[in-house]
Amino acid sequence: MPPASQPKRLLDVAETLLIAAAGGIAFTVMGFPAGFVSGSVLTAAVAALLGRPIRVPLPMARVCFVMVGILLGGAVTPETLRGMGTWPLSIAILVVSITCMLVATTSYLRLVHGWTPISALLGASPGSMAQAFALSAELGADMRGVAIVQTMRILVITVALPGALALFGLAGGAGFGPTSMAGTSWGELAVLFAVSTALALFMLWLRFPGGLLFGSMAGSAILHGGGFIHAVLPWWIASAVLIVMGALVGARFANTSPRVLLDYLGAALGSALVATAVACLFGLIVASFLPFPLADVVIAFAPGAQDTMMVLALALQLDPVYVGAHHLSRWLVVTFTVAFAARRLARRPPDRDGEGGATPPPARGP
Repeated sequence: MPPASQPKRLLDVAETLLIAAAGGIAFTVMGFPAGFVSGSVLTAAVAALLGRPIRVPLPMARVCFVMVGILLGGAVTPETLRGMGTWPLSIAILVVSITCMLVATTSYLRLVHGWTPISALLGASPGSMAQAFALSAELGADMRGVAIVQTMRILVITVALPGALALFGLAGGAGFGPTSMAGTSWGELAVLFAVSTALALFMLWLRFPGGLLFGSMAGSAILHGGGFIHAVLPWWIASAVLIVMGALVGARFANTSPRVLLDYLGAALGSALVATAVACLFGLIVASFLPFPLADVVIAFAPGAQDTMMVLALALQLDPVYVGAHHLSRWLVVTFTVAFAARRLARRPPDRDGEGGATPPPARGP
């Protein structure tokens, strides 16, 4: 690149991060679910739609993928692993529900809205937004569509479910505050970074789909799930990572016409209804034949992000271990299923220029 363009690119990146941070912090202060991700995506997307040069360099994006994997793997704990063996029938039904949900929602996006297979799969994936965003970036999927579908589904679930449960008297009121993990050992953090980064680079070397994310997530999950370490990322690192991820996603909204945006919103609402309908069907089966409270089952089977569902479980005074074990099981199933399915569905290499302003692959096509 010409030397004169380097300062301009650095200013563009700085502007991008400031815009994304403003949105993430504002949404978090307002108490919006998954505020750092949702807020940064929204503000970066609006800025991109207004013509601002929103961009995230490739090296920064790759570091972000590794850090997101560490965050996701930290959700695995010995308690949730033990819980997976405590309720085998309920979790078995959940696995069937996940399979039906993936097939139904992917088919809806493919047949009704004409999405490409890889974009439809990642849009349908009932898992963490950050995971779907990172895989979309690495595999060349339509990040705009995936972002809107994933965000809308979480918004619908986090707004509608607590209100519905409270309306029918199935859950208590909100009464919790986020807790911080004090006393984190810097030595454990060093081990966490080293192991997760090593596995991430190994999976990238193997050309595994989403290798940076998947490898770091596996390393973090093994260390946390086995009880070898208890260290978690400091809040300021975790928040910064989510903001960068939101900026990366929001950047893909550049050059999006109002007509295309409306089509994305239709796909988001429709796919959210399909996923919720499947979850409700199987949740009612479990609540009817197994001795679990309906509210616990509803949150455990809801196709929302694992961290958001755990927050809802605590806020609604539900059983966090039951809910956590089911969402951990779903996370494991979806992670492996989507990773291996993506290997077959991805028909083009990921975007190598790493710039948020690059033209994404179209949502429509064979």
